[in-house]
This record gives sequence, structure tokens and C-alpha cells, in this order.
Amino acid sequence: MDIALADADAVYEYYRGHRQPALRAKALYGWLALRHRPDVHLDGEAARRLRELRREPGHAVIVSANHVRQTDPFVLAATGFRSPLRPRIGTIRVLAKDGLFQDPEQRRKIDVMGGIPVFRPKDHGVRESMAAGRTMIDVCIDRMSRGDWLAVFPEGTCNKGDPARLQPLGSGLGHIALGALRRGQPVSLVSIGLAYRDTTAQRTSVSISEPVEFDGAARKSAAAATRFAAARLQEAVDRATARL
Repeated sequence: MDIALADADAVYEYYRGHRQPALRAKALYGWLALRHRPDVHLDGEAARRLRELRREPGHAVIVSANHVRQTDPFVLAATGFRSPLRPRIGTIRVLAKDGLFQDPEQRRKIDVMGGIPVFRPKDHGVRESMAAGRTMIDVCIDRMSRGDWLAVFPEGTCNKGDPARLQPLGSGLGHIALGALRRGQPVSLVSIGLAYRDTTAQRTSVSISEPVEFDGAARKSAAAATRFAAARLQEAVDRATARL
């Protein structure tokens, strides 16, 4: 099956039920950890809270990371292997632009990593991608209701400006969080900041925040949930940058 906007209904029906091969996923994540070796720091009680969330199957978790380089998805996978996220490998879905699914070999790897394609408005047009975007959000909510965690790069594209300051976040994360909340599912956010010393540095400074629930004002609208996520992610980026 081709990953094409014209076939978005079939694409998302496939990824609604797709299961990662867990052993292959762990092996790939482990290989990426050896290759990239991120310097991972867990903030406060992050390790304890992540272990607790792993024991709460009805609690949805969204992992949000900033986007600096094209290799960030591999660094995020390596971070997962080198952190308390490791036991969840094989049940973490990762949103990725549809263009990454076009090469068959690359698509096989992304499928192993838990990828779900996103037809971005910047690539396909706002009106043309709107229906596919709604379906993608519904698939993510459905996957979380069945126990999967979700990982996103909510900026939507690499930061070509100051990597220490977030770009505006897309609203998708907020819509997904709000949709799960409206179905009665508690949702926690794990913010992961990525920082590099310079444009040629290979090692990444990574800060994993304590999980925080979307509650209070963050539950009022998708925009409010997005603002909440942006503030938490900027804090994680600040911590990662400070540790360079």
C-alpha cells in the first residue's frame, strides 16, 4: 500500500491496527542508542513517575520533543532505549511526515519504530489535508485508548532559527490530548528537550521532564492544551541547553 493523501482513509485504517514487531523494535532502538549515545538527564522525579505510568494501563501518555535536526527521530529513539521509557518500546507510536514513508526500506524501519504518517498542510495544502488530519487525530486517540503511548515533534519541522527557542507548535498535539480527555482518559505529557553544542556536534544533551497531566486550564480547548505543551517543552529545552 502506498502512503498517499489520495488513499488516506486506507492508510489510516492500516495504521489503526498495525502492530510493531516488539523484538525488532527493541533491537533497532538499541542499535540507535549505541550509534547516537545521547547524554540523557531525567528531571526531578521523572524516572519514578514514568515507572508509575507504565503500571497505569488506562493512562495515556504523549511524549513531546523539539525538532532541531533531521536525525532527531533517531536520537529520540536512542533516548527511549537509554531511559525508563525502554520497557514501552514496541508500544510507542511516533508521528512522522508522509514523505519519510516513500522509500520502501526506510518505511520498513519507520514501521518497526512505530511510525504513523502525517500529511502535513505545508506539504499538501491546508484544505486538501484537513480530512486526513482529522482521521490521523482519531487514530492516535484510538491507539492511546488501547494502551499505546504517542511521541510527536509538535513544531512540525526542523528549527532553522535559534534552536534554544521553540518554533510555534502545531495544534495537532492539543487536539489529540483534548480528544482523549473528552473520552474520559487521563493524559500526561512528557516533554523532552534536545540540544546540540553547535551545528557539527554529534552528542545530544537530552532533558526528560517529569510527566504532568493536562488539567485545569489545559483541558479547556485544543489551543489551551497546545499552549500548555509549548510551555512545558520550552522548559525542557532550556534545561537541555543549560547542560551543554
